[in-house]
Amino acid sequence: MTEQFFTWGDLITYGGAVMAVLIITEFTKDLPGIRRIPTRLWAYLVALVLLVAAVVFTADHVQAEDILLCFVNGILVAMAAVGSFHAVQEQMK
Repeated sequence: MTEQFFTWGDLITYGGAVMAVLIITEFTKDLPGIRRIPTRLWAYLVALVLLVAAVVFTADHVQAEDILLCFVNGILVAMAAVGSFHAVQEQMK
């Protein structure tokens, strides 16, 4: 097996999800078409897609409540990712 930076198991954790959303959001937020979307909303959409994918790829049986929880957990992950980026920006000033 080859080494991976992220695994689906990593992305299903809070820390792994926050880190991945932070990286993907900051890398993509200025792309044409995406730059019109507010960053917080874009981070939420990225978090939602990652969390749903992680649940689907790691669970033996996906239930509706698992997907519904992704909508709530996506808010927490997106808030942490955006907040972390702003905190680092403030420290660098």
